[in-house]
Amino acid sequence: MKSDVAKRIESINNGIIPEGYKKTKVGIMPVEWERYKLSDISDELTEKAGNKTYETLSISAGIGFVNQANKFGKELSGKQYEKYIVLRKGEFSYNKGNSKKYPQGCIYQLKDRDEAAVPNVFESFHLNKGINDFYEQLFVSGFLNCQLFAKINHGVRDDGLLNLKGEDFYSCYVPFPPLPEQQKIAEILSTQDKLIELQECKINQLKTLKKGYLQKMFPKKGCNYPELRFKGFTDPWEQRKLSEISDIVTGTTPPTKDKENYGGNRLFVSPADIQGNRYIDKTTTTLTEKGFALGRELRDGTTLFVSIGSTIGKVAQIKDSATTNQQINAVIPNDDMSDDFVFTMLENEADKIKKLAATQAVPIINKTTFGETEISYPKKGEQQQIGSYFRNLDHLITLHQRKLDEEKQKKKALMQLLLTGKVRVKL
Repeated sequence: MKSDVAKRIESINNGIIPEGYKKTKVGIMPVEWERYKLSDISDELTEKAGNKTYETLSISAGIGFVNQANKFGKELSGKQYEKYIVLRKGEFSYNKGNSKKYPQGCIYQLKDRDEAAVPNVFESFHLNKGINDFYEQLFVSGFLNCQLFAKINHGVRDDGLLNLKGEDFYSCYVPFPPLPEQQKIAEILSTQDKLIELQECKINQLKTLKKGYLQKMFPKKGCNYPELRFKGFTDPWEQRKLSEISDIVTGTTPPTKDKENYGGNRLFVSPADIQGNRYIDKTTTTLTEKGFALGRELRDGTTLFVSIGSTIGKVAQIKDSATTNQQINAVIPNDDMSDDFVFTMLENEADKIKKLAATQAVPIINKTTFGETEISYPKKGEQQQIGSYFRNLDHLITLHQRKLDEEKQKKKALMQLLLTGKVRVKL
């Protein structure tokens, strides 16, 4: 990055107005850029669905428009549907429902359908000035969040929606760069979106491949032979209880009142640390040697299975010695079992084991029930081959996931720089 550009960004970040810039209600921006209320560049949509038939859509934060029947499992009819607003390709809707990713709600442009109907509680509008794709990127970036936060009545919610009047929404200010600059910015960010989509596609393909091989390389119910095997292996698989081929350990939590138990460098795994990642090499909470000694030390390679709560069935493997809390069953394989195979087997059987959870407010699989689970396995040599194959496949997925995260961070940085005018594009 050129030094003059870096200095300009630093100045703007510190509230200093550099040459060629001005201060506005939406921040410091180039002098060539205008500032408009959303109501100045848009028209509110009011056409109702009435008796005409349209596909009904909702908005899912971070995803965009989704078929309402698929999301909620039912189609609307009658008076409720008649009040829905007709939305056409290129038009926008603001969902006032908050989420973790968009606490002030989210706005999306309809791009993959010619027309549809959306809830009348959304704020739906058509841009009469400006480039649609530029403003789509601006809205997705969360540019309006600070303004919306100031306008929302935080003490009141209406049927789960943020309490925000339509006129307050349309009174939000947005930047208005010259049209050629809007177009160029939209093109740059759209190109980055395509890179992200390509990376997501690669990951989904690998996950589909993995799922297919799991189905073929493990025997189906009632069968002792898998459909697909490595060369040289022909023996039937055995069946035994999980407790017969491993040691199962339920963790414990050191007394939290004793501060000397926490804050050290020993790993203490809780379900929050197991969120789809295969390996655990760091934890949210750590223990001192004193706190660690109060639990059972688990060797590296041990497989962890979340046995209670909303993330029940999640599986991970530790890379270093660790201990866990009581919400996790740790599976320490016997000497004639492969660590990587046991991890893969439990990951493959997670949904089946999850169904063992008792029907109660908090789903739970106790240690005894967990240990009674019947599992199939081959001799150790074949276990090692299978475990190694899926370990390498998981490693490849992880590499692609890191690349995806990098591309998303790059997109975030580009949005912060281009949509605010801190960095100008060449026309």
